[in-house]
Amino acid sequence: MKVVFAGTPEFAACALRAILEAGFEVPLVLTQPDRPAGRGLQLHASAVKQLALAHGLRVLQPLSLRLDSTDAQRAAEAAAAHAALQATDYDVMVVAAYGLILPRSTLDLRPCINIHGSLLPRWRGAAPIQRAIEAGDADTGVTIMQMEEGLDTGPMLMIERLPITPQDSTASLHDKLAALGARMIVATLRKLQAGPLEAMPQPAEGVTYAAKISKDEAALDFSRPAELLSRQIRAFNPFPGAHASVEGSTIKIWEAEALAADSPCAPGTVIAADPQHGIIVACGQGTLRLHCLQKPGGKRLPAAEFLKGFTLEERRFGA
Repeated sequence: MKVVFAGTPEFAACALRAILEAGFEVPLVLTQPDRPAGRGLQLHASAVKQLALAHGLRVLQPLSLRLDSTDAQRAAEAAAAHAALQATDYDVMVVAAYGLILPRSTLDLRPCINIHGSLLPRWRGAAPIQRAIEAGDADTGVTIMQMEEGLDTGPMLMIERLPITPQDSTASLHDKLAALGARMIVATLRKLQAGPLEAMPQPAEGVTYAAKISKDEAALDFSRPAELLSRQIRAFNPFPGAHASVEGSTIKIWEAEALAADSPCAPGTVIAADPQHGIIVACGQGTLRLHCLQKPGGKRLPAAEFLKGFTLEERRFGA
């Protein structure tokens, strides 16, 4: 079986790696254009492109796949990509976190199947991992589905659950789901080799949408319950990083633990800041113990180390 692969970040690279290790031929890879990153804003290739080039695979990086784009450059690149797909001998396209919408012209060429990091129809959209943690979901998983023009609306080919632990951040859960998705897509392709797969329509009930993460969402409001702040911190680790202000200094908070005990102090008040008790902050409901923090220009540090270079006694956290 010959597989065209479309994906961009590490989540997708895990799947491509598994497909290659399973012995499937990959005649073409689609990924997002190189993007500026780092302090020098130098162009960086996506994780998928780096892996593809390391295996000598052909890579295309169109700005768009929409043939009807009103932007001349995007339309030209879409036409070139469409022509390349038409000229490529392949059986199926696998898509994982690609970042571009596949238009009808692409979907009609060959079957397209997608690796999605949620239990569809819950958390359709761009940020299913973050939104599942933020919402306090007990579990999540991976859905392999047939692609159609709707946003993650296609019928399901395979679905597996994965528990979300109280310690999971987006970083840790991403890695678990990437490994699960890689295993599942190989199993799906092997079943597809044997014959047509049974597809189940998604349930009409339980649909939620995982909106793209905004940096504006990362500010912590300590008038909220500690449990919600704990989820917010875990959901926004590693991006964009939850943060709060202490007398004009923006402190990023990477790990925290919600405590049930309430405090009579105003929300945001630091009620403990020492090696014995750690850093504990009053919230609208309960309190929050901060485990890992980062000051501007500094490194992520455990609370005890952070306190050696940043005094928090008699201070307050604000948004």
